[in-house]
Amino acid sequence: MNIHGYSNQGLPIEEIRPEELAEITLVASPTELRKIAAFLISAADNMEQMGISYSHEHLADKQSGFDSSPHFVVFNSMVAE
Repeated sequence: MNIHGYSNQGLPIEEIRPEELAEITLVASPTELRKIAAFLISAADNMEQMGISYSHEHLADKQSGFDSSPHFVVFNSMVAE
């Protein structure tokens, strides 16, 4: 597993480059953490069912309450290879 992220530097989207991160910190409520956990379990199930045709999913597309949060994306490592 690798973790990638984008710094919020106010740059235009075309100038932002992903960086591999050493650590992430989720500042969240218990309710938000449970929603994230449910999203991750669902993403894992979808990935297993779809195999290589599964690309990625966005938390905000699957769970309410995350529209104004930073993007949280699960990406299939088999697609990245």
